[in-house]
Amino acid sequence: MSAWLPLLITLVIQAMVSMALLTLPVMAPVVAEALQVSPALVGMYVSITYAGAMTASLLGGATVRRLGAIRVSQWGLLLCAIGLLLCMVPWLPAMVLGAVCIGLGYGPITPASSHLLARTTPKDQMSLVFSIKQTGVPVGSMLAGAVVPSLLLLVGWQLSMTAVAAVCVVCALVSQPLRRELDEDRDAGHRVHLGSLIQPIRLVLAHKALTTMAACSFMFSMVQMSLTTYLVTYLHDDLRFGLVLAGLLLSVTQMGGIGGRILWGFVADRWLGARRMLFVLAGLMVGGALSTALLSDDAPRLWMILVLVVFGASAIGWNGVYLAEVARRAPEGMASLATGGTLAFTFLGVVLGPPVFGLLSTVFGTYRAGFLALMGVATCSALVLWWSQRRQTATA
Repeated sequence: MSAWLPLLITLVIQAMVSMALLTLPVMAPVVAEALQVSPALVGMYVSITYAGAMTASLLGGATVRRLGAIRVSQWGLLLCAIGLLLCMVPWLPAMVLGAVCIGLGYGPITPASSHLLARTTPKDQMSLVFSIKQTGVPVGSMLAGAVVPSLLLLVGWQLSMTAVAAVCVVCALVSQPLRRELDEDRDAGHRVHLGSLIQPIRLVLAHKALTTMAACSFMFSMVQMSLTTYLVTYLHDDLRFGLVLAGLLLSVTQMGGIGGRILWGFVADRWLGARRMLFVLAGLMVGGALSTALLSDDAPRLWMILVLVVFGASAIGWNGVYLAEVARRAPEGMASLATGGTLAFTFLGVVLGPPVFGLLSTVFGTYRAGFLALMGVATCSALVLWWSQRRQTATA
């Protein structure tokens, strides 16, 4: 089997679960109107999904070892489809349950892909390969931003969710013929138990490099998911853009994220290394958050696109470099376990970030306040990376 096939498979699966997760946030104003609630509550939806994802990621290493990476990915796609079908019910408890299912489906996808790619990727290409794979996240988000609003206008928000759920099911079925070869290393006798939730955290805390990556991802994820969750609502409510245009501008940030992930992975492998690269990205996030907060409805469209491309390239483009560094620093054969442990911190940032963003925006009466808060978070992450690099240099 070609070494590029695992990359292609994991890329497509990552794109689909990312699209599933963001389908509801992209049409949040319409869904909120149907349920007669505030669009700011979309932050709670994101928090619930990532609370489920955090739990599933901690169990990701153990379940991948028992079932195999492909089977775990298939279950993830199916859980996302079930969650979308529950979210189409215009009743808040059903949507909460749907958010949990989507989170449980999303969480183990990255540990599963890290397991496959760590086995098949040369170490000097890991940042680039992992970054290419992680373009699945902005690709899925771009599809959500570009396709879902138009689909919403054609068939309504409920049938739009059904359509995305159907594609997830098809993707799970298409991957079945690959399972025998790619899951040949699974251990069907391996037990998954409650202790499996703690083991990844212990592994991360026992290694300083993994702890640094976990802290970095905690803050970066707050910036990334707040941007992705609230950009459409910010453009629609504060700047009075139409939903289709706002969705297309969200796709612009995702395009920046796609290009950024590949570029940053290449630069990290060739020149800067992971930590220096992440420090640079933190600085770009600071500038991107401030510039986005200062946008106005009469700003030149070219300037707006440039701001969102750069913000997206940094806030959405960091993951591949981070995941490659985690896989590189993990003990031999424990890439999925280390990935699941650090992702617990990543998802914790997502759980906390959007609700705080929404709360600040509600208190100050504008979503600009949330973007200014993201500038502060990005600054803190830059300081953590700077201190880590300084400490490593001092002990070298």
